[in-house]
Amino acid sequence: MVTSEREIMEFIEEYDVKFIRLAFFDLFGNQKNISIMPRELKQVFAHGLSFDASAIHGFSQGSQFTEEHTSDLFLFPDISTLTILPWRPQIGRVVRMYCEIRYPDGSAYALDTRSLLNRMRKQVGGKGMQIMAGTECEFYLFERDENGKPTTIPYDEARYCDIAPLDKGENVRREICLDLEEMGIHPESSHHEQGPGQNEIDFRFDEVMPCADNLMTFRNVVDMVALSSGLKANFHPKPLQQQPGNGLHINLSLFRNGENLFAQEQGRYMEAFLSGILRRIREITLFLNPETESYLRLGEDKAPKYICYSRSNRSALIRIPAANEHRTRIEVRSPDPSCNPYLALTLLIAAGMEGIEDGLTAKEFHGNVYLHHEGLQELPSSLQEALQLAQNSSFTKRVLGEELLQGFLNAKIKQLRM
Repeated sequence: MVTSEREIMEFIEEYDVKFIRLAFFDLFGNQKNISIMPRELKQVFAHGLSFDASAIHGFSQGSQFTEEHTSDLFLFPDISTLTILPWRPQIGRVVRMYCEIRYPDGSAYALDTRSLLNRMRKQVGGKGMQIMAGTECEFYLFERDENGKPTTIPYDEARYCDIAPLDKGENVRREICLDLEEMGIHPESSHHEQGPGQNEIDFRFDEVMPCADNLMTFRNVVDMVALSSGLKANFHPKPLQQQPGNGLHINLSLFRNGENLFAQEQGRYMEAFLSGILRRIREITLFLNPETESYLRLGEDKAPKYICYSRSNRSALIRIPAANEHRTRIEVRSPDPSCNPYLALTLLIAAGMEGIEDGLTAKEFHGNVYLHHEGLQELPSSLQEALQLAQNSSFTKRVLGEELLQGFLNAKIKQLRM
């Protein structure tokens, strides 16, 4: 792993790197980047690279700082995220680094969600604990028409865990996994999902920051491999009305001194952590399910609707998968891939840690939630309801900060009015 500016310069020379992509994310998790030549890198490390924040979706909804006449922000590369892009030429290679976003005075930009998650990671670390996370992300593969435009025609008609020739996505998933491995990311498993043309790739659990970064890299790799195969990857929550939606299951566990706390003291830490999430889930759903079509997915095809947890029940909002002690974890099943994972993880961790601090408990649900849900609270049924809950939440304001929260809310209010 490259760990210093000197090592990066040596890496660039050794691997004939000609372009460096400085990547960052808007408020909603969409990746942006600015490319520079290697000779500019030392200057960027020292002083950052400026860009126009007023042109970035969501940034202009927040602070007055990002009006056109005062809109300069600066990118500072995170050395640990250096990777070669395997789909670019091998001669004159292209590398990418994710960046922190800062104000001209060097302080962290209030709407930089990646920095927000990093601060949350440090807060948990300050308590002597470490958050580990893993994701399971679903996506559809659609055909393109004769002009290369995306359609909603599924690439195949296969179903859950089918194989070729029914499953036509085997080679696509193979190329995705191989590209990810070249970038130092380790997929754990891949398979065809329930919907026609629907696929899933799962990752080995990792520290929370690499987990979020790897998910964003994964989305980029899937898009590029699909494009090179003449297909379009679709991560929308409900791309086909009569078919299962795309979920983003988030697995979380808490460690201290190398020991999994969720497996200690009869699961006391785990119960408190998941109880904190259940308490706050309605308030934070806007950030886990940020699109109008997100609410068409919830409550269908094993996507949760009712707020409860269970040890094995896939109809529950939080599931505790069967696992050995080291891999004991909770699986939050409501998020979908349209969310910004830096925001989603920050809020889930904050809610879970609050649950531990307050010593919360929750009663486990047994049975089919869809058939026997009397007395259970429900997730918001629409984007409008989720927005109102977030707007009235002192928790989201405290965790995200007023400026970031208001920027997100303003953008969603504008979306609903369109």
